[in-house]
Amino acid sequence: MYKERIDQYIDEHKEEMIRDLKMLVKIDSQKGETRPGMPFGEGPAKAMSAAEELMKGYGLKTRNYENYVVTGDFNGKEKQLDILAHLDVVPASEDWAVTQPFEPLVKDGRIYGRGTADDKGPAVAALYALRAIKELQIPLKKNVRLILGADEECGSSDLEYYYKKEREAPMSFTPDADFPVINIEKGRLAKQFKASFETCKALPRILQIEGGSKANVVPQSAFAVVEGVELPVLQEAAAKAEAEWKASFTILPEETGARIRVRGSAAHASTPEMGNNAVTVLLQMLKQLPLAKSDGHDKVIALAELFPHNDFGGKGLDIAMEDDISGELTINLGILKYSPERLQGEIDSRTPICADDENVTEVIRVKMKDKGIYLEEGNMIPPHHVPEETVFVRALLESYERYMGIRGKAMAIGGGTYVHELKRGVAFGCMVPEVDNHMHGDDEFMELEMLFTSSKIFADAIIKLCNMYDTRVKRSCVSCLHEKA
Repeated sequence: MYKERIDQYIDEHKEEMIRDLKMLVKIDSQKGETRPGMPFGEGPAKAMSAAEELMKGYGLKTRNYENYVVTGDFNGKEKQLDILAHLDVVPASEDWAVTQPFEPLVKDGRIYGRGTADDKGPAVAALYALRAIKELQIPLKKNVRLILGADEECGSSDLEYYYKKEREAPMSFTPDADFPVINIEKGRLAKQFKASFETCKALPRILQIEGGSKANVVPQSAFAVVEGVELPVLQEAAAKAEAEWKASFTILPEETGARIRVRGSAAHASTPEMGNNAVTVLLQMLKQLPLAKSDGHDKVIALAELFPHNDFGGKGLDIAMEDDISGELTINLGILKYSPERLQGEIDSRTPICADDENVTEVIRVKMKDKGIYLEEGNMIPPHHVPEETVFVRALLESYERYMGIRGKAMAIGGGTYVHELKRGVAFGCMVPEVDNHMHGDDEFMELEMLFTSSKIFADAIIKLCNMYDTRVKRSCVSCLHEKA
């Protein structure tokens, strides 16, 4: 009925959509210094203002929440659906090859530029879905609100501010992820640990260990400085470790000993199996060296046993677990620093729905304490789950299937999205997992056909949800969402 009209509208407004996206991408909205009325700096505030003008121009009633978020309401009726996107972007390097980060370029069916995929492109797709519905005068029985934030990349304090003033909608989705639908986001335990000990000068000994820069990244490189170990012994141990763990070792003689460098490969902490952790490789190699016994050495050996190389599931910590719908627990030793007086590090675990502080956090705390290592206080961020059987999720999947022509299934991920803290929020689009959009990297892009199709999918879902009609269950009451939540 309305599908053909929506499709024709989006097809006829492709150039305008590209124009509006280019305008937003040209704004450098990296987080900056806080200024009066600009909590995240001048760039994000400028993006908020530009987006508000777009929404006003396309008939939405807007409100700016002190440049934390800006919203656009479709009508003045009871709110049914929130769509959350963000206009802030991650920092950009100088190594872009196709174009410069804030000089958007259309080439070979793609639009390149910082934010085209994350998340200005998806924001524009959602905006044009609303514009199409409004200008085609397709009635909605309830309201949909577009919420555009300015601090997703640095902690989502924008949404924290907004939801102190506004209630969560009965349904919410963010187009800041992948199709078909992400309805499960694992929990996260990101904690520091530390230990201190008396300096021991007995040789051979470890003088320094350092590896990793962020807890949520599998360390690509690490090094250790040792003294009192003969070079052939180090080379033999490195060769064995290199053969077994497929990492690259370099041994460099120094005045007081030798520096051992390890190179693995990086990956996101939510998928540690995709990388090769240089820190845990180094620990296994150091464990094999004929070092003098000391309290500090014992702590290094303890870490090697608690975090065996390629132990992505936490067996060494006795926290391995999984469930049928959200999968396995993963853990990453992301940062480690050691000196003769102390060590400190950070871990990042992504936990399934069956996990909680009792069976994960406290187990780790006890295991480490038994070795004289102390875990930072505090609880994990709990897992997020909106059941696939809800009318809401089924309706989104139907819209996806209608346009993509393939069966959709709700997915679980180890990362977190913009709606992780919302009871009834899921991620829906705006990309597909098999395409690497270089998100957060150089030459970020959005495929134009995916952008246009996403807008059509969003319009289809909005019309269905805001008229509270589901083609499978033949009932139009949002209470069924709450019954199954």
